This record gives sequence, C-alpha cells and structure tokens, in this order.
Amino acid sequence: MHWPNSLFLMGTLLLTLTAVPAYLWRHGLDGFQTALFLFFFTATGLSITLGYHRLFSHLTFKARWPVRLFTLLFGAAAFENSVLCWAADHRRHHKFVDHDDDPYDISKGFFHAHIGWILFKLQPETSLEWVKDLQQDRLVRWQHRHYLAIALLVGFGLPTVLGWLWGGWTSALGSFLMAGVARVVFVQHMTFFINSLCHTLGRQPYSGQCTARDSAIMAWFTFGEGYHNFHHAFQHDYRNGVKPWQFDPTKWSIWLLNKLGLVRQLRRVPDEKILLAEVAEQQRQLATKLSAKPALVAEPILRMVQAAQERLQQASRNWEQRKTEYRRAAEMKMEASRERLAELRREFREATAHLRATLRDWQEAHRLAQAQLGWA
Repeated sequence: MHWPNSLFLMGTLLLTLTAVPAYLWRHGLDGFQTALFLFFFTATGLSITLGYHRLFSHLTFKARWPVRLFTLLFGAAAFENSVLCWAADHRRHHKFVDHDDDPYDISKGFFHAHIGWILFKLQPETSLEWVKDLQQDRLVRWQHRHYLAIALLVGFGLPTVLGWLWGGWTSALGSFLMAGVARVVFVQHMTFFINSLCHTLGRQPYSGQCTARDSAIMAWFTFGEGYHNFHHAFQHDYRNGVKPWQFDPTKWSIWLLNKLGLVRQLRRVPDEKILLAEVAEQQRQLATKLSAKPALVAEPILRMVQAAQERLQQASRNWEQRKTEYRRAAEMKMEASRERLAELRREFREATAHLRATLRDWQEAHRLAQAQLGWA
C-alpha cells in the first residue's frame, strides 16, 4: 500500500462527499465560489493536458518561460506529482502500452489502470532516466525539488486566501473545500479516466495495435484528451482532436498561445499520413471480415478492392519518396538550385494530389465491399 497517496486520495474524496455538501447546505453557493472553482479546475486541468502532457511529455511544441512556469505551478496544484515523475511514467506507458512494464496497464484491470497503480506499490518507481532531456530545464528542476510546497500553496493556500479576501473566513472555508479539495478530486479523476475509460470504450479509427480508443464523450470531460487512439498513433502531434469539429480545448489553447507568440514550433502530422493510417486500419478490419465470410463479397468487388489497395500502396511509396527528397533539398537549399527546388516542390505536390485521388478510389471500393458484407 502506498499510504501517502492512498490517504490523500481517500481523504479528499471523503471531504468532497461530506464536508462540501455540508458547507453548501449551511452557507449556499455564490457566484464567487463558482467562478473560483471553474478557474482552478481549468487552470490545473489545462496545466496537466497542455503542460505536463503535450508540452513536457511529448514535446509537441516549444513554450516561452511564462507558459512553462504557469503550467508547472498549476500542474503541481493538481497533486499528480512533479512533471519529471509524471512525464517519466507517461513516456514509459507509451513505450510499453498494454504490457507489464506499462505503469497503468489496462490489461491488469480497469481499477488498476484508473487508480490502483497509484494506491499500491506494484512496481518500482519509474527512473528519471526517461526524462533526461527535461532535466535540462531549470524551471522543471525547481518544480521537482519544491513540488509538495508548490502544490499545497497553489492548490490549497491560494484559493483559501482569495476566499478570505473576498468574504472572510466563511468564504475562505468554502474556497478551500470547493476550489481546493473538490476541484482536486475532479481534475485527478479526469486524468485517471484517460488511463482507464479511454483504453476501454470508444472507436479505433487509426490503429488497432493497442487498446487506446477515441471517445467524443470523454473528450468533453478531459479537455480534448478523449481522442486517445489518435494520440497513441501520433503521439508527437500537438492535437488530439485532429478533425475540425472535434472538441479539443487543449489544442485550441495551444493554437491561441502560438498566435500570441508564447509558444512556437507546433508539431503536426501531415494530413496524408493520418489518412493513410485510417485506411490501413480500415483495410485490416475489412480483411478480418473477408477472412470470415469470403464468399459474401462478389469477385469483381474483391478484385476492385485489391487493385485499389495496390494503387494506394504505390502512391503512398511515391509520396513518401517525393516528400523526403523535397524536405532534404529544402533543408540544404544552399546546395540546391532554385530551379531544382521548384521542380521537387512540383513533384511533391503532384504526388500528394495523386495520393489523395487513390485514397478516394480506395474508399469507394471499400464502401462497396462493406455494403455487400452489410447486406449479407
């Protein structure tokens, strides 16, 4: 049993279920308490998703010191450990997902992935060798050394002081209970559900190689982290909800910070590569169905699917080759003539257009095959 973690998690939950309702019954809820809860919930939640996760763990963008400092302060206030320990566990999770060395391995059960791995010492502490790069950042080192003090002061002390300034000790108690204790419970379980529910419920449009799943419902409760299948397929993309209509406030916050000049070098996976991943997963699912019911699809449809797959594979290889040649020439433009660079750019654009055309052909063949399987 990891007693410090267990006592904290059970204690905050118990206070949320007893003391918070008692306070609300006795004193009611005013606009200040509501606004303070929402501010601390958003600040600490985004500091985990935007800061701990996408900035520090996956290096999906670079941030100036005000952004790093803010996410380190309010990330600590979520009481989910220092960013060094958090990122080390998370990088290990991605390396060994669904296997014994995964700290929150879903194959050990929903409870283990959600909270059991925190309550019980089933594995040795993750080595900080996983985050040697982050240790070069002096703000990160400072937060790691003073994590507990920062967490207590920002997570519990700051809302209590703000409440006292607003309305005396009664307001201070309410602020401590709601913007402090209850908010910690909500933010922590928001994070825990990514490790449990997002490896249990939802779709797998990009990869079936691990249990990670996309859930639009979970995205609403996790600042966009619910699109977990995409994240495991493309972990270095600053977006999780990659489609324009998908709810991902973390992505929108990063984009806005970029426009304000506070973050830069946002990493994005090319649209064509994302489409190819979707197609590869659809091909795998279709092949599974066809292997079970090969006679249910007419021979002409099968030939059409196979021909479309071959054309798509050729177009994909050509696109990758042209992209590599163009990027290499662009990086070494002092050695390449302007005419040659323009020619490579034109060839890359033509390869991209051809790839998208073959993708449309494949999708049509796939639709016809799926329709026959559905009618059977």
